[in-house]
Amino acid sequence: MRMARAGLPVPPAFVLPTGWSARRAPAEDPALRAALLTGITEVEAASGLGFGAARRPLLVSVRSGAAVSMPGMMETVLDVGLNATTVEGLVNLTGNPRLAWDSFRRLVQGFFEVVAGQDTAPFDALIAAALVTAEVESETDLDFLALRSLTRALLDCYRDCVGSPFPTDPHEQLHAAMTAVFRSWDAPKAASYRRLNTLDDAAGTAVTVQTMVYGNAGGSSGAGVGFTRNPASGAREFYYDFRFNAQGEDVVAGRQALHDNDRLRTDLPAVWTQLETVCRTLETLFGDAQDFEFTVQQGKLFLLQARRAKRTDWAALAIAVDLVAEGLLAPAAGLKLLDGIALDAVVHTSFAPPLPATLAVAQVASQGVACGALAFDSAAVQRFHAAGEASILVRHDTVTSDIEGMALAEGILTATGGRTSHAAVVARQLGKVCLVGCPTLEIDLGSRTCRIGGTELHEGDAISLDGNGGAVCAGILTPVTERPEALLATIALWRKGTAA
Repeated sequence: MRMARAGLPVPPAFVLPTGWSARRAPAEDPALRAALLTGITEVEAASGLGFGAARRPLLVSVRSGAAVSMPGMMETVLDVGLNATTVEGLVNLTGNPRLAWDSFRRLVQGFFEVVAGQDTAPFDALIAAALVTAEVESETDLDFLALRSLTRALLDCYRDCVGSPFPTDPHEQLHAAMTAVFRSWDAPKAASYRRLNTLDDAAGTAVTVQTMVYGNAGGSSGAGVGFTRNPASGAREFYYDFRFNAQGEDVVAGRQALHDNDRLRTDLPAVWTQLETVCRTLETLFGDAQDFEFTVQQGKLFLLQARRAKRTDWAALAIAVDLVAEGLLAPAAGLKLLDGIALDAVVHTSFAPPLPATLAVAQVASQGVACGALAFDSAAVQRFHAAGEASILVRHDTVTSDIEGMALAEGILTATGGRTSHAAVVARQLGKVCLVGCPTLEIDLGSRTCRIGGTELHEGDAISLDGNGGAVCAGILTPVTERPEALLATIALWRKGTAA
């Protein structure tokens, strides 16, 4: 809402505030249904589209919005409002049948997992079969005929697994999606996150209902997550992940390989320039480094949401000092950004040279170094922890439901995903070394082994992660530490000036 008031390009939306979340049965409250109807009517007026309309259909996203950001811990449902009629209306509106059927496919998948609470295995099997039939590697490569056939198969599977058909009434979809997002406040992973971060269980979440914009609309479209500063080091640079022809879940879920960052700058230079300006605007508006989700639809930039950027303690110190030096904050406000951080414990770690030959090099999502025994799931991490052993959580794609293991592990290594996936964001906040997108990591959970760069390793074997350069090494290496003496000296001067 504040971004929209500041004139930034935000799709029309409305918010159901946290007060609804605290009610015992919000889905049954007639006032909540009335609020939904009022909100969607106002979004229709603002967008010029009609929710459930056959000719110019409005689709919406339904996402959580807790007062304190909990990345990846609660749910989102995209493309709400599609059915057999509106999907044809979206084809006519956009002239893009692939966009329409890809969006319908995504809605059915999201509903199956988030709203109906089903295990994704049956859908995963249908998608894998569709890829084999089409002889392609990912859903992004499927044409609209294949997507239409896949979506119809998913709809049949939905009915068989859930015991009732996928809801075709857009208003029923909206109400069910809203209820699921409110309900996700009490999901085990969300409760664990609040416990680990000493957040109030009673606070509840808001729900934002926002006009869909389409990063999956073709070659000049895509989805991304950006940080106004590097959340690992604190450097003033646009830190981001972007994927062309994608929606936001493709970026934040950590299941996709992300290779389009450089292309964003070269293929969409006007958007790139606008994003760099957005970084400065957001920091001025909110007085702190921000993490924001964005969509590019046919070369046009939209901002979906922004929140205070999760960061390492080292980055928090560097960001506070720089914001004061740049005149965006007074020293007293800079000190407030550091509340709760034990400044004397802030260190930067690296491995003492010489380093051995590396097994692989991955992307750095959170800096520092970590050593420990290979662990392939949270249960293994917990076993090593109980035995007094350090461990490294090694996964194909770390998901936020792994938070209990992430909290106990010394570091995290994944085969896929990007630096801004929800799991990477959580790892940074927990102060864990995190390397993502390791290109040669292959995991065999059946034998509890993995291969990294051609070397086979068993669960329990020791590895070391260098979160400064991205190297993965076998064995235990020796760490050395460095303190941010210049930054700490600046903080000491602020405290003297504030006390005076």
